[in-house]
Parts: sequence; structure tokens; C-alpha cells
Amino acid sequence: MQSTKQQLKVLAEARRGVIVPGAFNALSAKVIEDLGYEALYVTGAGVTNMGFGLPDQGFMGLTDIADHTARIRDAVELPLIVDADTGFGNALNTYHAVRTLERAGADCIQLEDQVSPKRCGHFSGKAVIETSEMVGKIRAAVDARRDGLLVMARTDAAAVHGFDAAVERAQAYAEAGADILFVEAVTTAEHVRALPQRLAAPQLMNMVIGGKTPIVGADELGRLGYGFVLYANAALQGAVAGMQKVLAQLRDAREVREDPTLVAPFAERQRLVGKPFWDALEKKYA
Repeated sequence: MQSTKQQLKVLAEARRGVIVPGAFNALSAKVIEDLGYEALYVTGAGVTNMGFGLPDQGFMGLTDIADHTARIRDAVELPLIVDADTGFGNALNTYHAVRTLERAGADCIQLEDQVSPKRCGHFSGKAVIETSEMVGKIRAAVDARRDGLLVMARTDAAAVHGFDAAVERAQAYAEAGADILFVEAVTTAEHVRALPQRLAAPQLMNMVIGGKTPIVGADELGRLGYGFVLYANAALQGAVAGMQKVLAQLRDAREVREDPTLVAPFAERQRLVGKPFWDALEKKYA
């Protein structure tokens, strides 16, 4: 049987536009797995938003994402792509981050070339480090990994230096050893179509709902040759909308009944968290 790292490598190399939803905690990861997705993304923005109630502006630390990764790894069997932001410091910090996150259960670690503290790739005001510094971080990540861990290199340079500069950086990152490339926040459909023609390594395209990149369907992105289509915070945005809806109902009507259009039924909630499994164990050890 293939390991989750091997499964992820096969998915990347197939270049068929595999949709990768983002998980912000273990329950969201279980929902993703239950719906039949092939991989998931442990989202730094989601951990920051849902865990701290803060915007994605560098508030998350290595311990935070490692703890979430470990819980998600215990909850699901899917391959995990883990958002490691900027590596939480320099190349040495990146080396340590890779070892920590691999122990926590990551199958691929995403690193980006923003100046720390980073911010969401679809926010204004970003800055990027020198290409040479990012190359050093990628080399450190490659040296630190064990057992087939994949390294994904993200560049935010398109917003700072333009599309061509971002492509040049991505190529340098591939030459440094990155397995998967991620050019963030391109702003035109033309650039979305151009990236697979200009970069040989497998790529991820990020579809941010309400963000700067035009939404392109996963089928089309697969035909273009993208390995992964990331929806990092679709589940988060859906969860927020759902919470707002049910809590507004509770506020206004002063009650909420088990309406499946409004809330997950009690039995469904228990199924998702594996209560039958734990009930069976309880009987076994009684």
C-alpha cells in the first residue's frame, strides 16, 4: 500500500486538477475525507481565523500549525499539505520547521517567499525576500526532510515585481529542489493559462473565493496541466455563513429545531466524529 506521501506525489504528477480543500481543524478534515476528496490542505489562514479570531497576518506560529497538523493526522488518512508560511524565520528555522511538521504528520510542506511577518496572499501591502534567501530556505527544507516528504514553494512576487518575475522565481525554486510550485495571486485568466506552459514542475493554483485570482473551474485547470486546485478556505467561509444563519435564527425565533437545512442532525454529528467506533471499543474493554 502506498504511503500518504507517495499518494500525494502520484496526484501531483498526474496533473489532473485535483481539488484540495482546506481544513482548519480535525472535524473539518473529517468532513473533507467523508466527502471523498483525495487530499487536504492544513490552512494557516484557517487556523489563524478559526483558532485565534485574527486575520492572516503572521500571527500563527510553528507550534500552532504543528498541533493542528498532529490532530488532523490522527483524524484522517488523507495526504496532508501543510502551510508553513515563511518557515518561521531563516533557513535554519525552516529546517527545524520541516522536521517538526513532518513528525506531526505532514506529507508536503508549503513555504513562501514573503517577508516575515507574512500576510494573506490576496491582501495588499506584501513584500518578498530576495530570491537567493528563499533558495536557501528551500535547500534547507530539502535537506531536513525524511521519508519522501514533498516541498512546495510558493512565490508572492507577482503582486510585487510582476508576473514574469514570479515565473523566474518559481523556476529558481524548482532548481533548488522544490517538488511543487505555487505562484500566488495571479490576476488574469491569461496568466493562469500561461503558468503550466512556462514551468515544468507540477503546480498548484489557488482559488480564493473573493480574492484577486479569477475563479477557473477545476476541470479546466486540470486540462491546462495543474496538479492541484486549492480551495483553502471554502470550508471556513461556509462554516462562518452557517454559524451566522443558525445563530440569527436562534436570536430571532428563540429556538432552533433539528432542521437539516439549518443544522447537521445530531446523529450525523456523532457519525462524523466516529461515535460508533468508540462505542464498540467501550464494549470490547468492558
